[in-house]
Amino acid sequence: MPRQPVARRPEIHLGRLTPELATVVASARRRALRDGDRQIDTAHLLHSLIESDPAVGAAFDGRPQLARVLGYLVQRSIGYGLRWQGSVEDSGTLAVVRDADPAADGWSPAAAAAMGRAWERAALRGDSRATGLDLLAVMAADRECRAVEVLGRAGVDPLVLADRVGELSQQV
Repeated sequence: MPRQPVARRPEIHLGRLTPELATVVASARRRALRDGDRQIDTAHLLHSLIESDPAVGAAFDGRPQLARVLGYLVQRSIGYGLRWQGSVEDSGTLAVVRDADPAADGWSPAAAAAMGRAWERAALRGDSRATGLDLLAVMAADRECRAVEVLGRAGVDPLVLADRVGELSQQV
């Protein structure tokens, strides 16, 4: 039987991030470890983006909406809300090799794919480094990732959010 080529997860190169987004990644890593999660997922990234990137906060429809999302994320981090611990987030956006330890690199397949698409989005506008808005835009477009599930549970329409991110990105 011939072997099928398998896409590999993109390597996460912190040098391809703005300093602000590198801070988000470091915060998401700490959050995942503190929460007892084996890998950074898109909900960790969303939480860190909202807390540390003012441009991301501006993409939401006012403080009440942002407060609902943060409230849900905080509930999740203290053990309430969705029960994701011990499971691998894979939205199906990237075929991955399943090794003995699928979390060996510390990133969920969906989070790694989101980072790769954020770099692609940055490259389309001629930038070699991804921003928080790039990452938010690609996560909002992935209807199967945990970040979108969090947004939906907090009453945020990811399509409307993606439109706002597009408008904000053009203003930069």
